[in-house]
Amino acid sequence: MKKISYERIYQSTKYLLPLGDVQHRALFGGYTLAVDNTVFAMVSDGELYLRASEESAQYCVKNATTFLTLVKRGRPVLLNYFRVDEGLWQDQERFLQLSSFALEAARRERSQRYKVHRLKDLPNLTFQLEILLYDAGITDEETLRTLGAEQCWLKIRALNKRLSYKVLFALEGAIVGLHEAALPEIRRRELLTWFKTQPLTNDIHSGS
Repeated sequence: MKKISYERIYQSTKYLLPLGDVQHRALFGGYTLAVDNTVFAMVSDGELYLRASEESAQYCVKNATTFLTLVKRGRPVLLNYFRVDEGLWQDQERFLQLSSFALEAARRERSQRYKVHRLKDLPNLTFQLEILLYDAGITDEETLRTLGAEQCWLKIRALNKRLSYKVLFALEGAIVGLHEAALPEIRRRELLTWFKTQPLTNDIHSGS
């Protein structure tokens, strides 16, 4: 499998040459691809995955793309990277466009990471949500990411019993750097399924 992955890395760097000098590095059993130290793609089990972005959301929905799942600390983790299928490999112009979107989105996120000082500066997070998060002891982006959307939702739900599933989507979007409407459909379904298992959430359209 390592040989297959290296063959895919070689193919990818060849196709992605217009974006710059693509470097690869081993990570979690796969490989990251980066330009100027900005990771925008991954190779896992011989498949290339591009970072999803708002610009590529329509393509992902239309083509029912598969998203990358890696095992971290013994648990499967769904990542915001979609698989490049054979049709996309054949359409080099579209492939390069989506790759460019992925790189630019990664650059924006990296830039914002250094600029963000308040939670409300993250995607989807309003001043009201920031206050709830602060009251729940979640005062910085690192804590938000470490806990994850579900645990953050539970913590602020203890302060506001009428939190809706939309807040869950908003938290996930803030963590992955996407507007909540651009979240991968499979992740939205997972979050909604989890939400429905929580007590007192029969009315999923309750307040936010």
